Amino acid sequence: MVTTLFDLSTVLAQLETDLGATSEALVGALAINPRTLQRWREGDALPQAASRVRLQALIALRDRLNDTFASPEVVRAWMQHPHRMLGGLTPLDAVKVGRIDAVERAMEALDSGIFV
Repeated sequence: MVTTLFDLSTVLAQLETDLGATSEALVGALAINPRTLQRWREGDALPQAASRVRLQALIALRDRLNDTFASPEVVRAWMQHPHRMLGGLTPLDAVKVGRIDAVERAMEALDSGIFV
């Protein structure tokens, strides 16, 4: 998915909807402050290099979840259920503390047939 200047706010809103995430979760996942997220939504600023990498990782995770699970409701339910591979955290909590990589590993295990 290519994100342009014109649809960043839409992408952020869609990530919240698709992942069942709050603005607070996006702030944590993207390692930014709430004001920065607000400025992105308003079109007053754009993500810098490190934030773009984290945003791309979050979009890739969302796309993988959508490919793996049957419906958006199942994605949101999975994101809110504690998992052993995440130390008992929910995937959403792991994302919120910036551990998108850990959620990706849990998805790899799930995709390979390992129950997580």
